[in-house]
Amino acid sequence: MAFLSFKNIRIAGISAGVPLKKICNLDLEGVSSDYSSSDFVEATGVLERRVDDLTTSDLCIAAAERLIEDLKWSKEEIEAIVFVSQNADYILPATACIIQDKMGLSKECYAEDIALGCSGWVYGLSTLAGLMAGGGIKKALLMAGDAKRRAKFNDPLFGFAGTVTALEYKEGADGFKFHFGTDGSGYDAIIIPDGGSRNQITMDSFKDEVINGKTYNRLQSRMKGMDVFTFGITTAPKSVKELAKHFGFDYKTADYFVFHQANMKMNKMITKQLKLPVEKVPTCMYHFGNTSSASIPLTIVTQLHGKIEDKPTKFICCGFGVGLSWGTIAFESESLVVSELVEI
Repeated sequence: MAFLSFKNIRIAGISAGVPLKKICNLDLEGVSSDYSSSDFVEATGVLERRVDDLTTSDLCIAAAERLIEDLKWSKEEIEAIVFVSQNADYILPATACIIQDKMGLSKECYAEDIALGCSGWVYGLSTLAGLMAGGGIKKALLMAGDAKRRAKFNDPLFGFAGTVTALEYKEGADGFKFHFGTDGSGYDAIIIPDGGSRNQITMDSFKDEVINGKTYNRLQSRMKGMDVFTFGITTAPKSVKELAKHFGFDYKTADYFVFHQANMKMNKMITKQLKLPVEKVPTCMYHFGNTSSASIPLTIVTQLHGKIEDKPTKFICCGFGVGLSWGTIAFESESLVVSELVEI
């Protein structure tokens, strides 16, 4: 069973960056073959999204600069960066290496990319926690999000965001508790068919094809909606319960539950299955859409800023999606720095 725990690590701060440009789904015609624009908004809970001609790293760097300033950290203190995204700057090199240089971080900085989607923030935290647990690395940044420069902005579900979570080694900190899982039999539930080594790019990759009323080429992500929906509403509640059972705590004592912002109907069902009060389950998808691995920290920044900084706060967070992959984390924050949302 994929249960992990790490002591002596704390989240020192969280920031998020989004584009200034907004697209309202009510202004789009034919957002879905099954829904009118207004029905789509009601069903998914996504009114508007932030999109623009930016990369994930552009947004993460802007958020990182703000957070470093708010934390009053020196860049020389940052010893590791992990970049989690489905949309790297290049196939090669790793985007984390580019970020190290652009931000002027030490050349002694550990830098790594992780190619994951909606579960990526939780996986990234476990990767950094494992690196830091021995005390060799004292301060690190997890950058997570998705944005695709020059992409078509007509997918009404997805928005762009880049987030930064600052981790710090601190003796005596309670640390993190994790549960992870993978079901690769559902690998094609969310997929970009061409562009990798398995199906390399050909001229046919650019040809449009209509799937469930939407037009895609084979270099664009497509999703089996019902498969993903069923996966999410069954896996997330189960993972939360298994985490609590394994580590022997009552999950209902958490102050906030932050789930991946897939769509509102899915998250309402997860909340109901766990019998949680809605005030403990903040959401941000109404204004930002599904932002992949950014969605959990983006929710914390936009919905909990000003509410959690000055008091100990217990969190349970769960990300789930492409892979199929999921991860759940329990942690308690204290003296957490939450930056104002960065818009660029």
